[in-house]
This record gives sequence, C-alpha cells and structure tokens, in this order.
Amino acid sequence: MTTPKVMRIMALSINTAARAGSIIREVMQRGNLGIVEKEGKDDLQTEADRSAQQCIIASLSRKFPNITIIGEEGDSNLNVKAEWLVSEENEEFLTHSCPEELLEIKEEEFVIWVDPLDGTSEYTKGLLEHVTVLIGIAIKDRAVGGIIYQPYYKQSNGDIGRTVWGLKGLGTGGFEPKSPPKGQMIITTTRSHLTPLVQQALDALSPTKVIKVGGAGYKVLQLLEGKAHAYVFASPGCKRWDTCAPEAVLEAYGGTLTDLAGIHYSYAADVDYKNRMGVLATIPEISHSEIARQVPNDIIATLRA
Repeated sequence: MTTPKVMRIMALSINTAARAGSIIREVMQRGNLGIVEKEGKDDLQTEADRSAQQCIIASLSRKFPNITIIGEEGDSNLNVKAEWLVSEENEEFLTHSCPEELLEIKEEEFVIWVDPLDGTSEYTKGLLEHVTVLIGIAIKDRAVGGIIYQPYYKQSNGDIGRTVWGLKGLGTGGFEPKSPPKGQMIITTTRSHLTPLVQQALDALSPTKVIKVGGAGYKVLQLLEGKAHAYVFASPGCKRWDTCAPEAVLEAYGGTLTDLAGIHYSYAADVDYKNRMGVLATIPEISHSEIARQVPNDIIATLRA
C-alpha cells in the first residue's frame, strides 16, 4: 500500500526542519551572520535565513515537484550543496496512521508555507531559545500540518534541538503538553513590535501576566507548554509563513489560532501574505470566541482600515 502524500510530506518536513536548524547553528558558530535589512531595521535577514530556506525548499520540491512552496525569503536558488539536501523521510512519524479525511489528497492540493528562521531579530541579538524553523502544510486554504523545530532547545540528555509536530486528525508529538495555572490569564505577545494598538488589546483582556517573546512559533510553544493561556498580537506585522505551522500544531492539539476577530486565515497560494487582522491563539481549556469578543471593536476597525 502506498503511504499517503500528507504523511510523506510531514515525514520529510520533520527531517528537513532539523537539517535547516543545524545550518542555523553552523552560521552562528562561524560568527558572520551576513545581516541585511529587508523592509527596515526591524525586518532583518541573515545568511542563516537564506541558507535554511534553500535547504527546505530544495529538499521538498525535489521529492514533491507538484506542491506549491512559499518561503519568507522569496524565490530560492535550488542548486544547493549536496549536504543540504534531505531525502530521507522520518521513519518514526511514518509509524502513525493517516487521518481518514487526508488519505486521498493529491500533491497539487498542497501549499507549504516556510519561515526558515522565525525570530531573526532575536537570533541576531543572541536570544537563541526564541528561534524556530517553521514548515506549515496547508491543503487548499486550510492549515493542516505543521513542524516547529527549535535549533537551540536543550534536551535533558544534553542533546540540542527539538522537533514539535502536529497534524489535524492525528494529534501532536515532540513535547510534553501542560496546562497553565488556573484562575489566571497569562498572555504571550511580541517582544520587539509593541505598538500602542498591541498594548490597547492587551489592556482590554486584563491579563494577570504578560510574557514578551520573539517569533510566532515560540509564542505558540508557550501555549503548548502551559506557560500562557493566549497569544495576542493586534498588528498586521505577521505573515502567513509565521502562522501556518503554529496554527496547525496548536489546532491539532485542540487549541485555536485565528485573526483577532476570530476568523481563520486562508493559506491558499494566491492570498495576500500579510496577516492584516492580527493574531489570536488560545489553549483548549479557554473559550476562543469569548476572548475574541473581548477585543474592542475600535481595534478591529483600526486593523481593517
């Protein structure tokens, strides 16, 4: 019996994200980050971003030539070093059964959203635990599968790096799920893009504590690991490649990730890349719609304008 495409794409993405993570570590060890500004001083790109993306896109497109791949760093040169190409699929992941509703998906229906280094600003400042590699797998317009790889996660046995994955209908793997403290409202938000509108949304939700960290991937990990109840970002600063993988992993776990109005983003290949309506993510134990209702209408109107 042939293995369903979604399982093979997930399995290759798991191994590819880890290889991209090792490239990120190699660039940091060499010490020359090759930083360039893309759209301003808060939008940086490094040698690690460029190389990690080449590794991911070349590896996935060689094995699955008919999928659409959209990467943060634009078009990539796919003539990459042989040691950057990953062709082995993750055997452990392939021991799982494919969700029935995903058995027959054709290669052409997949759209892969890649953020090769989420948390570039933090990476350049040495806040390495915030850094993640994100590979989000959408089918037509819905986020279905995701890989969040942490290149600098320290394992208890001394190993470095961790892969967290999620596939809707199957579940999640790679982390120990925990629930945050009851009777509190801990919100995680941006570390480096705090605007008056972001602050206004936070104030409206009356959090007992606010955790400011970098990267959408790392913020969603705060929810999965029981450090926060919600992730709130009232700004159009995020893009589809920031949220596709985190949304898929969080929702495979039972949580929810939408815009601030409570509407899911489309991950179709032809959409505007900007998440213009901000981000709202919640753990399974709290009502997502209730939190969305507490966001003031004038914030929604400002984002819509």
